[in-house]
Amino acid sequence: MFSFENDHLLIDDREDLIAVLRMRFGELSGVLIQEIYEIDDMNTLQRLILAAANAANWDIFLEELQSGKESFRLLGEEFNPLADILRGSDDSDAV
Repeated sequence: MFSFENDHLLIDDREDLIAVLRMRFGELSGVLIQEIYEIDDMNTLQRLILAAANAANWDIFLEELQSGKESFRLLGEEFNPLADILRGSDDSDAV
């Protein structure tokens, strides 16, 4: 794939990740947005989009973000977006 095509896809994935995070957790800090824009691996961005959509709460997503390229599998109740609601606690405003 040509570099300009790859760059465009990276930008789209970064914007998608930011959009999903805002929908799920509200406003994001500038530091977090900068951290997202520093990610240059498409597989990592796509994994983080899935994590953002499915993490039970903000802290679970942050753990996934900090895991870097080593993480490759999203399993368990940590990635059930309804887990906190079903348990009766909602930490979604912990941004």
